[in-house]
Amino acid sequence: MRINREKFAAALARADLKIYELAQQAALSRGTVTSVKGGKSCSEDTARKLVAVLGPEIIEKEAGK
Repeated sequence: MRINREKFAAALARADLKIYELAQQAALSRGTVTSVKGGKSCSEDTARKLVAVLGPEIIEKEAGK
């Protein structure tokens, strides 16, 4: 699953969270959060955890959907 990098960064700023704070709240490693922020794909489980903290707008829409 892909997270939109720009929307991720904007949501992180709106939430006034640092990477390590997001990682703690989402029960993920800092490395995982950093990778996703950098544009790497992630599992659905990881995406769900990030969405729970930052909101569904961070999900990148798939082409044709």
